[in-house]
Amino acid sequence: MLDQTFDEAVHIIDKLNNNGYQAYFVGGCVRDYLINRTISDIDIATSAPPEKVQQLFPNVIPVGLEHGTVIVRHKNKSYEVTTFRVDGKYSDKRRPDNVKFIQTIDDDLKRRDFTINALAMDHSGDIIDLFDGMNDLKHKIIRTVGNGRERFDEDPLRVIRALRFSSQLGFEIDPETINNMKIIAPEISKLAVERVRTEITKFFGGLFIKNGLEYLKRTEIHLYLPVMINYPYIIGNLPSNFIPLKSFSEVVTLFHYLESNIPIKEWLDSWKCSNQEKKEVRHLIKAVNYYKVNGIDNRFLYCLQQKYIDAFMRLITMIDPSSLVTKAELLTIYNSLPIHSRQELQINGQDLITLFPNKDKGPWIKEALNELEDFVVQNHVLNKKTELKDWVKWNPPGTN
Repeated sequence: MLDQTFDEAVHIIDKLNNNGYQAYFVGGCVRDYLINRTISDIDIATSAPPEKVQQLFPNVIPVGLEHGTVIVRHKNKSYEVTTFRVDGKYSDKRRPDNVKFIQTIDDDLKRRDFTINALAMDHSGDIIDLFDGMNDLKHKIIRTVGNGRERFDEDPLRVIRALRFSSQLGFEIDPETINNMKIIAPEISKLAVERVRTEITKFFGGLFIKNGLEYLKRTEIHLYLPVMINYPYIIGNLPSNFIPLKSFSEVVTLFHYLESNIPIKEWLDSWKCSNQEKKEVRHLIKAVNYYKVNGIDNRFLYCLQQKYIDAFMRLITMIDPSSLVTKAELLTIYNSLPIHSRQELQINGQDLITLFPNKDKGPWIKEALNELEDFVVQNHVLNKKTELKDWVKWNPPGTN
């Protein structure tokens, strides 16, 4: 009996089967199902060519027709459906130069990275296991399918994926697989940084991150990662109480405090962080710095914002283990704030202009609002228009 997670996805399998094609659930969803882990994405492999899949389903997104992949939308969910295939050479160390569509799943599974990911499951829950992946799941082993050196050479990102799975699943990495990882590791520096960043983010977010870090140190993969390649000693500075981090912004912020001599710009630029990530990193650094000087107060929580409370707690736990601050304390103070954003301030620029009609418009308006905002947050003045106007009248903005 299949888990209810697959209930809606079975419709896709059945429709392909009823039209004369083989179809199976494959990869991570099967692995996670077998170890009772939360399933994020459900992938399907089929003997149907991509053009036929497009014909059979009304809502399809052709994301990778040349590689046999389309996304089927069903009941507001997306399912990646890929035609059975064998891959040609990987000249760019990322994608095969060409693929050949095939009619059986055996060779399709053979091209996959690790045995625990080379499992297929039909609509009844029966498992196809050609590479002893079930046994590796049972014994919690990460092992490559076939020749490990060939698998890693095809796409060196698989080296980091092995580390990521060790962190997420808590599995051991097979000794021969480790040896092949070390051999191919120098190729990591040639990969697109964006691809590496995605895997590294998942790595640092793994529930068994301490397990992953042991393998990172053991394999010395960090010697081929941006920034760390120039400061390899930084891995030795990682705190013993390391806990999972939920974003790459948190990762960069933590490493900034592990070695403050490394310019934050070097981290952001070398890892090609997005503008949003750059903003988050600077925000978190500002919050940590304020806390280290002033502790917890209204101004701190107002500037931190509720959405960053969890991130701050994860970081401060490692940066300052002696800190006694709790999430409950932060939430209590945050919820008691008189305002939570500038938009809630009961006075605006037009009100100030009206109060001081003889003053030319200029920076004084923003400066006055900033001051009022801070005074309200710190409970020095009530957030009522009359109270705010009276305060401004008694404390008129200075002349620039």
